[in-house]
Amino acid sequence: MSRYTIRQSGTDNWSSPRPFADASTRRQRYGRIQPMEGPSFFDRLLRRA
Repeated sequence: MSRYTIRQSGTDNWSSPRPFADASTRRQRYGRIQPMEGPSFFDRLLRRA
């Protein structure tokens, strides 16, 4: 066995996860869900989103 120990100064995400936030709270904080891809040139040209 090794006699060395690992010590961390910060907390781990496993041991202190973020508190739960419901959908309305997340929307107030971050805004509405954005699509992964932006509108294409033709969508912008024809004003489709």
